[in-house]
Amino acid sequence: MHVLLATSWLDPIVTAVNYIVGGINLVVHNRGWSLVLFALGLKLLFWPLNTKQFMAMIKMQQLAPQLKKMQEKFGKSDPQRYQKETMELYKKNGANPLAGCWPMLVQYPFIISVYYAVIQQKQLYSDQHWLWVGSAFAQHLPVLPVWKAPLLAGSLALPDLPLLVLYMISMYLFSRYATMPSTDPQQAQTQKFMAILSPLMLGYFGFQWKWPSAMVLYWFSYNAFTMAQQFYLLKRYHQPLSVLDNEHAITDIPADAKPAKAIAPNGAAKPQAQTGSPKTPAKKKKGAKR
Repeated sequence: MHVLLATSWLDPIVTAVNYIVGGINLVVHNRGWSLVLFALGLKLLFWPLNTKQFMAMIKMQQLAPQLKKMQEKFGKSDPQRYQKETMELYKKNGANPLAGCWPMLVQYPFIISVYYAVIQQKQLYSDQHWLWVGSAFAQHLPVLPVWKAPLLAGSLALPDLPLLVLYMISMYLFSRYATMPSTDPQQAQTQKFMAILSPLMLGYFGFQWKWPSAMVLYWFSYNAFTMAQQFYLLKRYHQPLSVLDNEHAITDIPADAKPAKAIAPNGAAKPQAQTGSPKTPAKKKKGAKR
């Protein structure tokens, strides 16, 4: 049933995922670690795209105070003037409000294709293990009445409750500590709410539909690598990790915090300007030979 939900435009991607994961498995001889390495490779492949997305979001945050002032000034009294001023501000600063969205849309088919790839080749994961999944201890655990399955999966083709919980935790931590905070109070409250609601919803679906642990392992790994990349970009371009959470927007970094590197137009960090007066050349000693 779930396989039929995969539309034809996803089929080539699903086939490619199965082929790549199978190729990695020929080297590492473990489909669990193959999925982890595939998630890492996908993250590295889209690294430049994610960096551009991050810088676009930074740019929008830098303009947030000006947009708020224009909204207060023209938003209700003159909506057309507000729209015109907004577009001129975007054009002047080279900002694009949609630039932070399309990179995720490009990656999304690869993220969801793993679900269909695992479902289509579920039999290949029936004798595969990963850390505690498929361990000798897991093989002898009784079925939990509420979970309707053993606590630990007997293979990567079966559901694993601890792995599902870890995935939920990673979703929350990513939303709380690795997403760009909003400068608008109402949107910030919505972010906090979604940081809790999204993991709960995904956990409920995984609990009800008994997602194979192979698929949850891939999503958990992709989440972890995405969070690591976001931490790196935040530390390099945005703010120090000591004040990192979704309550500190780029416009309200503590004054005593060490400033992050500025972003050049090409995405590279601008060199910090040197402070202090340049050294003057040493004076020649009296009596020295000319």
